[in-house]
Parts: sequence; structure tokens; C-alpha cells
Amino acid sequence: MGVPIIRANKYHGTGDLGLSRYFAMYLAQAGWLVLGLYLFKNAYWPSSCRPDTVLEVMTCSIRLPESRHWIEAALATWLWSTPILVLLDLSRRYHAWTDKRAETRASRV
Repeated sequence: MGVPIIRANKYHGTGDLGLSRYFAMYLAQAGWLVLGLYLFKNAYWPSSCRPDTVLEVMTCSIRLPESRHWIEAALATWLWSTPILVLLDLSRRYHAWTDKRAETRASRV
């Protein structure tokens, strides 16, 4: 009886995606963007802050929860979590890319 070999790449987000997971991933991303658009369209910004640019949106979003309504609080959460999620995904892809480059270099030697 042998011990089964567990390949780390299969269980840490770098394995191949099946077709159904591929569509589910992009459907979830589209849903996230639609949620953000809905919240952005229906939120009431504070009267002292009417954002026109992305930078103004981010600086004014700190004051959104002051109205104590769920849409404004959800929009503030959405605005601050989206860049963090994008950076985490880019970091994961960068580490997978550097690992692949290291494996390629090691196989050449």
C-alpha cells in the first residue's frame, strides 16, 4: 500500500479550470460588477461631497456610511474591497508566473 501523492498545484488555485468553473467564475465577476453599478446608482452621496473622478469617489466613500443606510454602507464596502480583491488576484497570478519561470529554469539546468 502506497501513500497517495498530493500535488500542491492542484489544490492551491493553479490547477486547470473546467468549463463549468470557468463560466461560474466569470458569472460571479459579472455579478460583482452589476452589484457595484446598482449600489453606485442608488446611493446618496453626502451633500458636501459630489465625486466626479475616481479619486474623488474613493476619498468621498469614507463618508458614505454616515447616512446609516444599507446601500451607502454596502457601496463603501464594495468600493474598498474591490481593489483589494484585484490586487490579491494579481499577486496570486504573479506568484504562479514566477513559480513557473523557476521550474522552467530548473528544468534547463
